[in-house]
Amino acid sequence: MATEVKVPELPESVSEATVGEWQKNKGDKVGRDENLVDLETDKVVLEVPSTSAGVLTEIKVSAGDTVKAGDVLAIVEEGEGAASGNDDGDDAQDSGDRKAKDDASESKSDDQGADQADGEEPIASPAAKKLMDENDIAARNVEGSGKDGRITKADVQKAIDDKSSGKASQQSEAKSEGKSDVAQSEREAQAVSEQADRQALADAPNERTEQRVPMTRIRQRIAERLLDASQNTAMLTTFNEVDMQQVMDLRNQYKDKFEKDHDVRLGFMSFFVKAAVESLKRFPIVNASIDEGDIVYHGYYDVGVAVSSPRGLLVPVLRDADQMSYANVESTIRDLGKRAQEGKVTMDEMTGGTFTITNGGVFGSYLSTPIINPPQAAILGMHATKERPVVVDGEIVVRPMMMLALSYDHRLIDGRDAVLFLRTIKELIEDPARLLLQV
Repeated sequence: MATEVKVPELPESVSEATVGEWQKNKGDKVGRDENLVDLETDKVVLEVPSTSAGVLTEIKVSAGDTVKAGDVLAIVEEGEGAASGNDDGDDAQDSGDRKAKDDASESKSDDQGADQADGEEPIASPAAKKLMDENDIAARNVEGSGKDGRITKADVQKAIDDKSSGKASQQSEAKSEGKSDVAQSEREAQAVSEQADRQALADAPNERTEQRVPMTRIRQRIAERLLDASQNTAMLTTFNEVDMQQVMDLRNQYKDKFEKDHDVRLGFMSFFVKAAVESLKRFPIVNASIDEGDIVYHGYYDVGVAVSSPRGLLVPVLRDADQMSYANVESTIRDLGKRAQEGKVTMDEMTGGTFTITNGGVFGSYLSTPIINPPQAAILGMHATKERPVVVDGEIVVRPMMMLALSYDHRLIDGRDAVLFLRTIKELIEDPARLLLQV
C-alpha cells in the first residue's frame, strides 16, 4: 500500500518551509521513522521521517522548493517486501505483454528450480537478472532471500550497494545519484559549499569576482527581526565594566570538583544567568514587555541564551531559570549549543523568553551594542575578559575586566532602571557570595 509523506504541522507563526537536501533517493529502502528530508523554516530545521517501512517510490518536490503544511513530499510503498514486490512491476509496467512475458519467464525459472542441482547458480527473477546483467554481477555473488533461495531484484541491489557505494543503484537513476551525495546532510553540504566559495575567491585574488547566492530562510527571518527591532523600538544601550577576579578565583577553586560531581564544566555563563535573574527580580520592568497599549509583567524568568550555529544565530530559552542550579544551567546550555550545531534545536525551545543574554566575548569582541529580541524589552551583552590596569583602594592594579552592555527599549524602561539593573549585575558578579545570599 502506498503512503503519502506530507509536510507536518508547522510551528505557530510559521506558514511555510523550504525543502532541504533529500536524505534518501527514489528507489531506496526506508525504515519506519527514518528521516527522509529536512525542511528549513525561518526558525528551525524540521526532520520529516517516513511513517512506514518500505521503498521510496516517488519524490514530489525538489530541494529549494517552498511547501506548506499538508503538502505531499513523497510516496512510500509500505511493507518489508515492497522492494521485491514492486521490482517485477517496475520492469513490467510498460505494457501488459511485457508483464505476461516476465510472469511466464518466472514460471519457467521456478520449474527449472525444482531440478536444480547443487553447485548450479541460484534462480533469479527476470528483473533481478536484468539488473545483474546491467551491473556485471554474477548470481553466485548474490545471496537470495526469496523462496528456495530465489534471487530478487532487492537482493541484487543490496549486492551492488555492498560492492561499491559509489555506483548507482539503478541505471535509470545513475544521473540523479551522481548529482548529490545522500550521505551528506544539509548542514554539511552548506558548509562544503561555503568553503568551496571561499576557495574559489582565494584562487583568483587578482580578479574582480562576484557571487550571488540566495539567503536561507532563517537568515531572511533574522534580517526581518533585526530590522523590526531597530525600526519599532526606542533602543538605547548603557555600558559598565565588571571585575571578574572574584568569579575567576571561585571558578578555579571549585571547577575540578564541580565537573566531577556534575559531569559538566563550570563556566561564566551560569553566574551571569543567576545574576540576571536576581536583577530581574529587583527590576521587574526589565522583565516585562509591551503588547499593543499594555505593559505585560511576567512572573517567571525565561532567559534566552544566544548561540551560534552554521545556519545563523539561535536563541533557545532556559525555562524558569530562577529554579535552575548552576550545574543545570551549564548542562542545559552545553546541550543546546551542541544541538544548535546539529540543527536539532526544537521550536518549543526557541519560543518565548523574557530576557536574553548574548556573549560576543567567545569570539573576542571587546565591546558591542546588542540588538533587542522583540517582544523582549532588554538584552545583556557579555564581552571578552581582558587584563587592564584599574584603580582599587587608591592603588593601580591589573585585573581581568569585562565590558557589559545592556540594550533596552526606552519606551518601556527608563534610563535610571536600566543603569541600576546593569549595576546590580556588576555588583553580584564582583561579589558572587551575594548571589547565594540574595543580598
